[in-house]
Amino acid sequence: MVMLAGIEVEAQAFTNTGVRDQISEKKTTTKQVKSYVCPMHPEVKSTKPGKCPKCKMDLRLERAVTSTAVTANQSLIADNALAKAAVMSANSTDAANTASNAPASATKIVIPDVEVLDQNGNALHFYSDLIKGKTVAINFIFTNCTTICPPLAATFARVQKDLGDKTGRDVHFISISVDPLTDTPERLKAWGAKFKAGDGWTFVTGEKQEVDKLLNALGASVSRREDHSPTVIVGNDLKGVWTRTYGLARSTQIVGLIMNVIEGKVDESLTKETAKP
Repeated sequence: MVMLAGIEVEAQAFTNTGVRDQISEKKTTTKQVKSYVCPMHPEVKSTKPGKCPKCKMDLRLERAVTSTAVTANQSLIADNALAKAAVMSANSTDAANTASNAPASATKIVIPDVEVLDQNGNALHFYSDLIKGKTVAINFIFTNCTTICPPLAATFARVQKDLGDKTGRDVHFISISVDPLTDTPERLKAWGAKFKAGDGWTFVTGEKQEVDKLLNALGASVSRREDHSPTVIVGNDLKGVWTRTYGLARSTQIVGLIMNVIEGKVDESLTKETAKP
């Protein structure tokens, strides 16, 4: 047993040495001039780190790929990230399903205070600026969508109209982009204008890493943007009441659900009714 353990240690040391040598070799073959680019405005580039003058987002380090070894390494990193995202998405979905089967008033969501951008290019902290102490209705969209996103926005528009002056005062609407690399604040603003989005309706994008954290926390993370769910999350942060419903339900049903949540309660029969496709 001692001899076997010694052999295993030596083998591991040899493997680690080999990995270090490979990493070292890759580093020496890809030394280039650094370039920084805005993730929202690719035309904005710089040789130094800083912030984009248009949207104030941090410029990201961008390097041209010149080595097959580095390309393979980057592909491996991308594959690992994708696999991790898939696992997190599955876990989030399971958690969301568990929550939807529990009493609505018992549903709890821990919302990260990530930095995001609204449709006007304003930098906001998602929880502090958009959720804290408020009643909100949240859906998930992307502007290139030609299937469920336009109907989701149209439903929000009808609910916004039905609620009248309660929108922006008693309840706030939030649409989060599941494609932040494409959906700039300008694109979101133009898209929202098609549905006559009022002052109480905020469209959210930002750095992909930050938006991904948010989507994971809300149980809305997907590996493909086209696979996102037509779910609407309705919550009263002040009273700790959260529930989910079907985003394409009749506007009158969603209005009724929102009014209950504003009062700090959820009619479970209404929640089940609006959850039907």
